[in-house]
Amino acid sequence: MLRSLYSGISGLRSHQTMLDVTGNNIANVNTTGFKGSSVEFQDTLSQLVRNSGLPQDDTGGSNPAQVGLGVQVAAITTNFAQGAAQSTGVPTHLMIAGDGFFVARAGAETSYTRNGAFSFDAQGRMVTADGAFVQGWTAQDGQIAPGAAIGDITLPVGAISPAAATTTARVTGNLPSDAEEGATLLRDITIYDAEGDASTLALEFTRTAAGWDVASGTAGAELQFTDGELTAGGTLTVGTIPIDLSSITGYAELSTLKIDGQDGHPAGTLQSYALSEDGSLVGTFSNGATEVLARVALATFVNPGGLEKVGSSRYVPTVNSGAAQVGTAGVEGMGSLISGSLEMSNVDLSQEFTNLIVAQRGFQANARIITTSDEVLQELTNLKR
Repeated sequence: MLRSLYSGISGLRSHQTMLDVTGNNIANVNTTGFKGSSVEFQDTLSQLVRNSGLPQDDTGGSNPAQVGLGVQVAAITTNFAQGAAQSTGVPTHLMIAGDGFFVARAGAETSYTRNGAFSFDAQGRMVTADGAFVQGWTAQDGQIAPGAAIGDITLPVGAISPAAATTTARVTGNLPSDAEEGATLLRDITIYDAEGDASTLALEFTRTAAGWDVASGTAGAELQFTDGELTAGGTLTVGTIPIDLSSITGYAELSTLKIDGQDGHPAGTLQSYALSEDGSLVGTFSNGATEVLARVALATFVNPGGLEKVGSSRYVPTVNSGAAQVGTAGVEGMGSLISGSLEMSNVDLSQEFTNLIVAQRGFQANARIITTSDEVLQELTNLKR
C-alpha cells in the first residue's frame, strides 16, 4: 500500500485530537479557574531510502534520502497563565493572584485547584463547590502553630473570645491652662478584671497654681507644663494599672481631655468573619476583639505543566510535576489572595476559533491525501482489465 495513505491517517488522527482539545477549551470558556490546553505536533519515524554517502577525492558526499511516515501528537500542554478577576462579593470566594494552588481533600485523595469558589457546610467546614474539604491550618487561641500539618478548615461556630483584664489605659487631649485655680474635670475609665467583670475607675483633674493634679483614690500625680507641653507627671498608677498621661497638653482655651482607650474587654461570641490577603480567616467577636481562626494553605510545584487533570477543576501530582510545596499566600513564591473574587477561565476565544479553522483545514488536507492515494490505487488496478 502507499505510504501516503498511512501519513494521511496519522494526520487525521492528530488533527482530530487538536479539534478535541480546542473544543474542550471553548466548552470551558466560563469555567472558574480553568486553564486552556494546546496541542503540539511532531513528525513520526522516517523511512530511509538511501544512506548518506562519504565524500571521496573524485566525488562529493550525498545526503540521506528519507520518506516521512506521518505526524503524531508530541504533547498536550496546559497554559497556566493568570485568568481575569471576576468580582462576586462573596467573602468565602478566593482568587490567587500569582502562582499557587488551593489544596483540597476528597476522601483519602489530596488534589489541587485554582477554583476558589468556597463555602461552609452545615458542620462549619470550608468546602469546594463539589464538597471537597479545603485544607489549611486551624488556629489555637488566635495563633497558628509553626510547622503544623495541614487539615480541614473548620469555622468555630459559637466560638468565645476569652475576657482580658485591663493592664494599661491612656488619656489624651488638652487641659486648659487658663482655667481658674481649683477647677476640676472628671473622667471615668471602664476597666475589666480577668473574668470580664467591669468596674469604673474615676480620674479627677484639679487646677493648681503649678499646673494640674490628677487623683484616683489614694493615687495621685502632679502634671506640669511648659509652653503647653507636658514636662512632668506623665504616668499615674492606680492599683496595678498604669495610666499613660504623656499625650496630654496644657494650652489655653481648649478643654478636650478624653479617655483614649484601655486594653481589657469582657468575653465575646463570634459575630462575623473575613478572609485576608494571606489566607487568614479572621473572626470578629461581640466584645470588639478580632482573632485569627484559621489560614488557607497554598501549594506550588516545580513543574505545574506536569500536573494531571482529574476533573472538577482539580489536579493531582505526577512523577514529572514534582512534589507539592505547601505554604501560605504571599511568601515562598506563592501569590496573594483576593477575597470576594474568582479567577475566570484563561481561554482566549479568538485564538481558539482560529485554532478551529486551522484544525479543520488540516483535517481536510489530510483527508485529501487519502482520496488522492485511493485514486492512484484505482488507476493501478485498472491497468489490468
